[in-house]
Amino acid sequence: MAEEESPLIQALPPESDYYTYLTIVEYNLSQESLPILHRVLQDETLTTNIGWDLVQLLVPYLPESEQCLHDIARLGNPREVILKVTESLRLIDYNDAEGSDDDEQPLGPGATDARVRADSSTYPLKTTQTFGGVEGSGSTQAVELPPPLPLATSQFIYLLSMLSTLHGRIKTKNPSRFLSTTLQAILASFSNSTTYREEMVRAVVSTVKGVAGAKRPTLPNRRSSGMRGRSSHLNPNAPASDPEALEDSEVTPQERSMQRKLLQSFISHVVEEYLLNLPSTDDDVPGMAWSSRVMEKMHPERIIPETDTLTARFAKQEQYHRRIDAVGQLVTLAQDLNLADEDLLTAAITVEKMPERSADDEDDPPSSADDIPLSRLGSLMLYTARQASSILYDASTLFTGPPFAILPDHHELVKHCLSSPGQGTGTLGSEPEALIDAILALGIVTLEHDAIGEPASDEQFNEYLQTTALLSSNCPSPNLRGHAHYLTSTILRSHPDDAARLAFVKDTLEHCPFENLKVSAVGWVKGETIEANPPTVQSGRHQRDHTGSQGPASSSVFATPIALDSLSPFLFPSLQADLLTTPVHDAWITYRSNLSFYLASLNFLYLLLCAKHVHESLLVHDLWNNTDMAGSFLQPLRDASKRFLEAMERGGELVDERSEEVLAEMNVLNDALERVTGAVKFLNA
Repeated sequence: MAEEESPLIQALPPESDYYTYLTIVEYNLSQESLPILHRVLQDETLTTNIGWDLVQLLVPYLPESEQCLHDIARLGNPREVILKVTESLRLIDYNDAEGSDDDEQPLGPGATDARVRADSSTYPLKTTQTFGGVEGSGSTQAVELPPPLPLATSQFIYLLSMLSTLHGRIKTKNPSRFLSTTLQAILASFSNSTTYREEMVRAVVSTVKGVAGAKRPTLPNRRSSGMRGRSSHLNPNAPASDPEALEDSEVTPQERSMQRKLLQSFISHVVEEYLLNLPSTDDDVPGMAWSSRVMEKMHPERIIPETDTLTARFAKQEQYHRRIDAVGQLVTLAQDLNLADEDLLTAAITVEKMPERSADDEDDPPSSADDIPLSRLGSLMLYTARQASSILYDASTLFTGPPFAILPDHHELVKHCLSSPGQGTGTLGSEPEALIDAILALGIVTLEHDAIGEPASDEQFNEYLQTTALLSSNCPSPNLRGHAHYLTSTILRSHPDDAARLAFVKDTLEHCPFENLKVSAVGWVKGETIEANPPTVQSGRHQRDHTGSQGPASSSVFATPIALDSLSPFLFPSLQADLLTTPVHDAWITYRSNLSFYLASLNFLYLLLCAKHVHESLLVHDLWNNTDMAGSFLQPLRDASKRFLEAMERGGELVDERSEEVLAEMNVLNDALERVTGAVKFLNA
């Protein structure tokens, strides 16, 4: 059919009224008729009258309908079209496109992103018309094009591209009313998606820049072909003016302030939504892995030789590199919007004044900038991203934020952003890994700046350590548990009052129900004892300083018998009742759950027996005899080991528990018992 014979041409007004013509367009709309519709929509009067009703008809035809949609954004009534675009955003169905996408399952070590596979030779090369190497008319030859995005993702990206044009056309005294509705719709749609989110973040950043008039260009993607820009304003003609514009549409400073705060709030919520919903992986990469990457940068001596560091993986592996690109764009945009560190920190801890809103929780447009809250967790992660970047990328001059110390600043963030023990929720460590990583990374960065601060009280100090210590025990990620342990141990050792440190260690050993945390507590005692009792101590009374002269012995409580006396009932507990008198199955459960603690205590005891220079100052001989460690701690462990081995024989109660691993663990314990017993001779040397 010739173009002039198309119903879309023949039925043009005045041959039919606008309503009738709209019906004809709907009935005849197809991919083949889109070029004709694009030509028809150049009529500003026609597009003003019917454009907004065409939006939802054209969205299913993306990306082929892109030109027509931008005609509508450029020439349609912007106030009406915005309503239809935001409505279309909410109606995007991500389930069909994402529910069957096998490529978006959690990826293991060395796996490649779906977009990398899409660009590989296992996919056929796309063909397009080329002329002299430039896309256009000419011979057909194979050229490599990026794989198409799912329809739902394309719809999101192209609809956002329309919004950039539409908001620039509206001339009113209160543009924030339209902006507020738009941003809520974008966030609601973004929250419903689960895949290709980096492409969507790029579209969000581009749209916000267009609305805000940001001068900084969008950063090019460094490696990810899957994040290439998919939309562009193909029609170079200038947009039409707002047909409903008022003569006096001067925007007040208050209104500009509201628009800026809306955009700031929006970006903070996008950061929260993106980071807290990152897909989990099988290789323990929590969120942005800021904690690990900062530690690898500042303490390379801790890196295990010949291991693939997280820093290298984020640089090389596509799925993690895409995260850096997306977060980097959001952080840069927040900086362009003048979102200050002080505002981020205030939002992160001011829960009462800034309640959280879900993506679907929409209120009337705000009346002032003060009514617009930043996302609490998004603000925290934006602030952490800035501070981590100052170490990872040697850009410390870029972010000069307010003074920040472990106590009280980091403590306040931990209390407000995690399920701290004081809240009584019992869920500490079950928060999204990206959030825990951000919290720990900020603490590590603060330590690197040597900004520990001063605790207001021992209670505040203990509360902070209890939270980080529980993280080191409860968090499912071994990676994060290790960083929480490092943070706890470092802060504990920083307290100038050794009595306060002793009290915390004692409380942990006495009341903590977690075996791995009790093991950490034994390590803290060992470290304190070694530091307070260097081998240069002579007769427990004097030690030589660096000049060779004799000075007073260490005044630390760990250099006296007091510390060991108070801790020995918990370091070397009486095990007769727990392991020998209870039913064998119950005793076995107790034994298995505390095996690492028993080994840690035995190794510490072995150190005390072998370190002759502390025997007199710490009264180790009296400790050994008066507490009956041999009879109440060591012998029950020996007897329990024999009891369990007998129960594992054929027909025994524990026969199902027998395995090579279990037997090996029992041999390790028996070996430790023998070493301790052999070291007792040093007490009488």
